[in-house]
Amino acid sequence: MSRQRSMEAILASEYVTIGELVRLTGARYSTLKFYTEEGFLPFEQAEEKLTRRYPREKTVERIAYIRSLRDEGKTIPQIREILQEDIHGSNR
Repeated sequence: MSRQRSMEAILASEYVTIGELVRLTGARYSTLKFYTEEGFLPFEQAEEKLTRRYPREKTVERIAYIRSLRDEGKTIPQIREILQEDIHGSNR
């Protein structure tokens, strides 16, 4: 039996897993893992399972924003700087 949630359930959830973010955004798992490790994606960690939970709406928006920056030719260090400015300036 599959433990995978339906897309409807995912879209109704406040928090999603990294695997569900892959389904929502079409991004590769390794890319999202890298963005998480770089501090680009906010998450909470459930103590009991050590599972990272991402706020769905905010994280999907952040991934789209990072993609747009990459499409503009920005490098990872440039994106890191932009995201840090956004956190301290506006609140993206």
